[in-house]
Amino acid sequence: MPWLGYLAGILPPAEAAAWVALDALEAAALLTAGTRLLRADPRHRAPAAAAAVLLLADAWLDLATAAPGPELAAAVAMAVAAELPLAALCARLAVRPPRGPVGGR
Repeated sequence: MPWLGYLAGILPPAEAAAWVALDALEAAALLTAGTRLLRADPRHRAPAAAAAVLLLADAWLDLATAAPGPELAAAVAMAVAAELPLAALCARLAVRPPRGPVGGR
């Protein structure tokens, strides 16, 4: 969560509100999906799907708004190394069939 404070401190207020809200929603979806997965709760699928969509949107917006040069390179690195792989994992978790008890009971 320190990232949210950093964003709020360095960006203009209107931009900060949008980016902080997006990242906070991502964090909430990831935490909810992860907590439910740890508890073997089949309701992990909706927050995992939401996290996947939010991460894709974040990567796209980062790339679309980055200035050429180091800022764009950083956006590409974040997208390739973190946001897109995590979005793919979340999408996979969202669509995989629920696992039932052995023996179908």
